[in-house]
Amino acid sequence: MEVVVDINKTDKQGGEETMDRTQQHHHPIIAKIKTQILNKKMILVALIPIIILGGMMIFLSSPAGQILLHNSGNSLPEITIERIEFQDSKIIAFLRNTGTTDVIIAQADINDRIQSAAIEPGKTLSRLASAKVIIPYSWNPGEPYEIGITTSDGIRFHKSVEAAALTPTPNLEQVSFFAIIGTFVGVVPVMIGLLWFPFIKRLSTNKYTFFLSLTAGLLLFLGIDALVEANKIAAQDVAGVFNGQMLIAMITIVSFLALLYISNKLVERATTATTSSVKSSKLLQSSSSSLASAATDSRFEGRVEERNQQELQHRKQSSSSLFTIAFMIAIGIGLHNLGEGLAIGAAVLLGNITFGTFLIVGFTLHNTTEGLAIVAPIAKSNSKVMLRRLVMMGIIAGAPAIVGVWIGGFLYSPIAAIIFLSVGAGAIFQVIYCIISWMKNNNNNIDVTKAREGRKSAWLNPSLIVGFIVGMIIMYITSLMVSS
Repeated sequence: MEVVVDINKTDKQGGEETMDRTQQHHHPIIAKIKTQILNKKMILVALIPIIILGGMMIFLSSPAGQILLHNSGNSLPEITIERIEFQDSKIIAFLRNTGTTDVIIAQADINDRIQSAAIEPGKTLSRLASAKVIIPYSWNPGEPYEIGITTSDGIRFHKSVEAAALTPTPNLEQVSFFAIIGTFVGVVPVMIGLLWFPFIKRLSTNKYTFFLSLTAGLLLFLGIDALVEANKIAAQDVAGVFNGQMLIAMITIVSFLALLYISNKLVERATTATTSSVKSSKLLQSSSSSLASAATDSRFEGRVEERNQQELQHRKQSSSSLFTIAFMIAIGIGLHNLGEGLAIGAAVLLGNITFGTFLIVGFTLHNTTEGLAIVAPIAKSNSKVMLRRLVMMGIIAGAPAIVGVWIGGFLYSPIAAIIFLSVGAGAIFQVIYCIISWMKNNNNNIDVTKAREGRKSAWLNPSLIVGFIVGMIIMYITSLMVSS
């Protein structure tokens, strides 16, 4: 009887052990299922505010919601005249409904005189819809005109043109004319500025620091100038519904951060390539020195060689950083010249600018300093600077002006203008950050014991401060020659 009891106990313990093993085996599966259920619950909780917000928007867009909004008060119509074109015996006004309600175009006038007009695609404009008002009119070049649009509510909107000019049409003659303007404004000045490379390469350290800081001052003026121009376009030609000023700030910050990330990646890639090449050369030299050490003991020579290798690696990394900075300067100036060319093309389109010898010379002097900004960082590089690389960076910086003049002259858009100018401003500010960071990190970089003291006094260097101020003054003086 006792034996049977023992067997039953043994069977019971065996069953418990089997259940424990089964539970341990299924425990990860159960935990995984619980995790999946928890994740689904979190997703549902996150979707609740979005579902409520979507339901509210659907209700406000429904007829019941529209009735509720209309009962709360009447909203005034708002129309923005985005662009006016002068063609043969007619004037075309491009409109956009930037209000909150639908509007009906009732009539058009020129200089307060009602004119017959055709409206395409129709008189009724829904919110953010656009239309084209074609007014048959015999206009005179060079005279000012005010085009007015009146809605069915009796509210008049108007836009003035200081001097009427025939709107350019995309033909070979006009394309060539705009290309010549872009070449003189962008490409030629930058290429002239690149000729300063041999001069800067022979400067002393203090004078080189002066020209680097002068470059930063030039670029800072360009960045601020781009923001001022973008803000002017946003205030005059962009409707308030698009919030042009905030769009400028957002695009400038985003372009600054994006280009800063790209610049750091380029520097890291160049540094990695330099480090690997230095390591391979160091490995070859260490193998040859190990063979020589079998005959003579050269510990001291090995230490000197290692120090030389470290100095060589530092110089190569510094050179790659300088070339990256110069390349990013070319990109930043190119984006700025794209926006500048777009503004020039739009000014020609709108009849706000007339090109003459003085204006072309002014643009050339103003933009020649951009070539100086490109060559200044690489003038003291230890690597050989090839001519084709300089020409390539000059084209990157100057050629976008041609594209900008084409876009501005044929397909002008205020939104596109402020976007291009803001991207250019962000790129220029990123380049300034790279130049200042490089100057700070490489001040007195040969003597390691003085590096920390050098970084502290870097911002108090007279050459840096004077160069920065002189750079901004030069850009201001030359900008007076291109003010229209």
